[in-house]
Amino acid sequence: MSQKFIYNTRYPSVEDLKIKAKKRIPRFAFDYLTGGANEELNLARNENDFDNILLKPQYLLASEEIDLSVELFGRRYSAPFGVSPIGLQGLMWPNAPEILAKAAAKNDIPYILSTVSTSSIERIAEVSDGKAWFQLYHPTENRLRDDIIKRLEAVECPVLVVLVDVPAFGLRYREIKSGLSMPPKMSIANILQTFACPTWGIETLRHGIPSFATLKPYMEKGLDLAQLGQFMNRTFTGKVDVEKIKAIRDLWKGPLVLKGIATDEDMQAAIALGVDGVIVSNHGGRQLDASESSINSLIHLASNPEYKKKIKIMLDGGIRSGVDLARAHAVGSDFNFMGRPFMYGVGALGTEGGEHTINMFKTHLFQVMKQLSLSKIEDFPKRLQAVL
Repeated sequence: MSQKFIYNTRYPSVEDLKIKAKKRIPRFAFDYLTGGANEELNLARNENDFDNILLKPQYLLASEEIDLSVELFGRRYSAPFGVSPIGLQGLMWPNAPEILAKAAAKNDIPYILSTVSTSSIERIAEVSDGKAWFQLYHPTENRLRDDIIKRLEAVECPVLVVLVDVPAFGLRYREIKSGLSMPPKMSIANILQTFACPTWGIETLRHGIPSFATLKPYMEKGLDLAQLGQFMNRTFTGKVDVEKIKAIRDLWKGPLVLKGIATDEDMQAAIALGVDGVIVSNHGGRQLDASESSINSLIHLASNPEYKKKIKIMLDGGIRSGVDLARAHAVGSDFNFMGRPFMYGVGALGTEGGEHTINMFKTHLFQVMKQLSLSKIEDFPKRLQAVL
């Protein structure tokens, strides 16, 4: 079976897309996309720790047809990866949520819409043919939570993801300096950065100033920027605990996933609560700079056979190539999500960026499977050489 995934060969890697995107996105928005918490040590660990995983080839095995597809929550996806939820996507590239949701639906991989993204539940359900997942930032008021869940049921959302790792908003120095706190500030420097990126500016004018589209029904009319910041802090400040997950589990009858799990204690609680899966994540290195990398957390959790029997263990964070995808599966990941690489794709290539990035990762993964003489994603653990 030969490689057949079509993408722009001028940008064969995530790094190529990142370099191009940096030229097309204003710096204040690019810093929001790429930045991490505090000194950004965990941001670096997320990527660098993949290098400690070594794979072993078996060259003399007979060749078999390669199948990238995997089954997850009763559905077969064309590849073992999807698009992570990202807040304020439309700020980084205009209309990014729709671009990525359409590409994901067309290529049969999951896209997760964030509560604080810039397209609504209903619009993304429409453009994704009802295939998009949803990530819930748990609001402080149960009334708002219950209404969002009713909206998800109305559009037949297939999977609900609850974010658990934001008891406080991360301290990100880049955002503070550029004015991307709430409310956002359009300083002279930010305005000049916008003028330096004319395509971004034209597309923003065409699609409108980004806003929290899903949350609009719950906002008072005529909020100014200062009041919007107060609304967000008032509405989404607080911990997600066991009791809150119990209530959601009672309300939501479909697959339920917790995102931000990284320890045995939280994994055991998730299993006891009856959730269907976890996404091992440290929020892209954007919350706690002193925590371990997502891949190292996954290595530990996925090594426990009792966990693997009871729950789907997925990964988000630090994946930058098909080789990284292969490494993640070799140490036990059932499925993987990526955020920044897809935003680099859209920032670099606009409406073509989503599909380009999907096919680029499929090409990478296909090549690794050929190199390792593997035909199925489930067989990657057989090729784990060592974790250094």
